[in-house]
Formats: sequence, C-alpha cells, structure tokens
Amino acid sequence: MPNASLFCEEIEKNGFATGEAVVSAAEVEELRAAIYQIKEQARVRKKIGVFAVRNLLEESPEVRKLACSPVMRRLIESVLGTECQAVRGILFDKVPDANWKVPWHQDVTIAVQRRIESEGFGPWSMKGDVLHVQPPAAVLEKMLSVRLHLDPCGEANGALRVIPGSHRWGRIAEEQIPSIRATTSEHACVMGIGDVLLMRPLLLHASSASRVPDHRRVVHLDFAAAQLPPGMGWFSEPRVREFPTNGSSGALTTHT
Repeated sequence: MPNASLFCEEIEKNGFATGEAVVSAAEVEELRAAIYQIKEQARVRKKIGVFAVRNLLEESPEVRKLACSPVMRRLIESVLGTECQAVRGILFDKVPDANWKVPWHQDVTIAVQRRIESEGFGPWSMKGDVLHVQPPAAVLEKMLSVRLHLDPCGEANGALRVIPGSHRWGRIAEEQIPSIRATTSEHACVMGIGDVLLMRPLLLHASSASRVPDHRRVVHLDFAAAQLPPGMGWFSEPRVREFPTNGSSGALTTHT
C-alpha cells in the first residue's frame, strides 16, 4: 500500500500524487462488471456502452463500498482528516463515439441537495438532474478527488495533464490560464490498471482526445472535510453513510 504520509506531502507540494496498484486486478474486474450492469437512464449519458455516469455513488453499491474501503480511507484521511466523507462519484470513459478533449480548468462546482442562498455560493446549475453550485474557495481547499483507473491510460489515450503547484493559486480566472500555460510546465499522469491519482480540485488540469481510442474508464470520487451552510447538504452524503468505514460488513478487501 502507498505510504499515506508521503501522499500527503506530495499533495501539499504539487496538488496531486499517484499510487500504483492500489486496487487489485480482481477488484477492478468487480467494478468493471458493476458498471457494465448500470442501465441507461436519465442520469447516464450513453452512445456505445456506458461512457459517463454523473451520479455513480447513487447508481453503484460497489463504488460506495470502494469509497468506504480501508485503503481509500487511509489515503484520504492522511490529507483531509478522519471527518471527511465521499460527496460525489463520476464515471468517465473514452470510446470512439465519445472521445472528447477537456481544456485546462479547475474543478469548481459541487453537487448539493438543496438551494440555500448563502454568501459566496453561486452561480447555480443543474447537471444530470442534480443541483450544482460553485462554493467559496475555502470549501474547495478542504476537498480531494480520487481517480481510480480501470484501464491503462497513457498519453496516447487521453491521460490527465496537470500543472504542479497550481492548486495554491486559488480560483484562477479563465482569461489568466493561457499566460499560465505559457510560463509553466505540465505533467502527464500516465496510469495503469488499479492505479490511483489523488488531486486537489483547484489543480489546473486538462486531457486530450485519445489518439488510439479505447476504453479509458476512470472512477472519480470527490471527498470533502468542509461543512456546507445548514440545509444545503452534500448530494451523496446519505448514500455513502449506508456503509461503514472500518472495513466490516461487506467493505471491499483492498490490495496492499
């Protein structure tokens, strides 16, 4: 298992860290099978096979167990503390009919249960029938995203590219990104099956369309230690709490 303290140090410095074979091949197959069983519905974008699921924690019990598994909790808690929780899950896949590129950006929206007008929260939007809002930077700074790769992902297959250290610059205006790109170097996150990438939401990142399109399934989980205004609520909070965090009662056995 990756050294949690080293993960914490790397994330503090660079805004991201990677770990090899954090999830075993058998568990990856279990997750692939679970995702395959998700049927097309209003919240699932689909052309050939399922290529994007926005509400993955609600759609898949197996992904909820993964979010609460001991190996995942150890890595996340080393950065966010023991009171953090999984608050959103998304599946991404790049296939020939869904081979998109993502421009340089920060992840600045969160999924919530109710619209509560509060200072610093906004604008509001609907994505996949779920309410989203841009919170203050202070909320985003208490969040961490985990990207678990279910397929190999190299530079030819749309690997995520990041600008190390950019998470420390706060919210970056879109018009400032070109000048940042011109003066800073990027890093391509080449990943194997079962590898994980942990990253801060405010880290500048992008991905290209695949030059050799094939499955590039990524389970993206957002964790948060921040408290939202009373009544707003993280969208996925009730679902995740169905499962314990101590590894008992059906939590995934993790590869160490």
